[in-house]
Amino acid sequence: MDPTESIKMAEDVEKNDPVELDGVSSATMAKLRKAGLSTYESIAITPSREIEELTGMGADTAQKVNQLAREKVDLGFIPATEVLEKRMRMLKCNTGSPDLNKILGGGIETDAITELIGEFGSGKTQICFTLSVLAQQPVDQGGFGGKVCVIDTEGTFLPERIKQIAEARGYDANTILQNVLVARAFNSEHQTILIKNLPQVVQEHKVKLVIVDSMIGHFRGEYIGRGTLSDRQQKIGSCLAALLRVAEAFSLAVVLTNQVQAKPDTSYGDPNKPTGGHVMAHACTHRVYLRKGKENTRIATIIDSPYLPEDKARFAVDAAGVVGCEQ
Repeated sequence: MDPTESIKMAEDVEKNDPVELDGVSSATMAKLRKAGLSTYESIAITPSREIEELTGMGADTAQKVNQLAREKVDLGFIPATEVLEKRMRMLKCNTGSPDLNKILGGGIETDAITELIGEFGSGKTQICFTLSVLAQQPVDQGGFGGKVCVIDTEGTFLPERIKQIAEARGYDANTILQNVLVARAFNSEHQTILIKNLPQVVQEHKVKLVIVDSMIGHFRGEYIGRGTLSDRQQKIGSCLAALLRVAEAFSLAVVLTNQVQAKPDTSYGDPNKPTGGHVMAHACTHRVYLRKGKENTRIATIIDSPYLPEDKARFAVDAAGVVGCEQ
C-alpha cells in the first residue's frame, strides 16, 4: 500500500464526531469523555458494569448510555467486504528485523493482541523496548505515529535502554522517552486497575501501542494452587477482554509478554509451554514463541494466528535493539 494512502487511512481512523446521546445530560457525557469513552463505538462495546466502574455513574445510567450508543452504531451482521475494508486500514509497525516483520505479515498490527512467549533472555523485553521507539515514528516510516503506554509488572522497564536504542537509530532520545508513558503495576489488582483505565489514558495522550510486560507474572505469584485457578483465569480473561476492546475501539496495537513453564513429563522436544492456559491462547490474536539462538541471535516462531502461517525467523539484538541478523 502506498504510504500516503496509509497515512490518510490512519487520519480517518482518528476522526471522531462529537458524541451526543439523546436524553443524556452534559455532565454524564463529560464523565464518559473523562474516562476515555469518547466515541459511540467505545461506549457501545464497553459493558455497562465497566462504564459504571470507570465513570462512577449509577447502574441505570450506565445501562442507558450503553444502549443509546449501541443504537448509534451497527453492531450486527455486516458484509465481509466491510470487514475487509476495515482490515485494510490496519497499520503495521516495524519490529526492527526484516525477517521478523515478514513472518508477522509486515509487523505488529493494530486492532489485535500480539503475544510474545519465551523464557528469560529470549528477547521478549528487547522487542518491547525496540517497539517503544519505532512505534512513535510516522506511518510512512513504518511506525504508528503515536505514543506508547507500558504497564511494567516485573520492574524490567529501563529508560536507559530506550535511550540507547533511540540514539543508535538516530532519534532524539529525550523526545522518545517523553512519549513513552510507564506505569509500574505492583500486584495483580493494581495491574487490573491500570488496564481498566487504559481508555482514558489512550484518549488523552493519543497512544497507538500498549505494552504489558509481563501479563501473567503477578497472577502466577498470587494465585497458587488448584483451588485458586478458576478465580485467576477469570481475572486474566477479564483483563485480556478489556485490552482487546481498547485495541479495537481505538485502532491501536497491544503487545503482551508471557512466561513459560516446564513440563517435567516431556521426554523429547521443548519441555516449555506458555503460561495462562486456554484463556491466554484464545484471547491473543497472534502468538510468537521466542528462544535463544547462537551468540546474540534469537529465533521467533509463529505458533498460533488466524491467518499467519507457522513460520520461523532469526533476528539479533544489539545496541539498536532488534535488528536483522546480517547487521
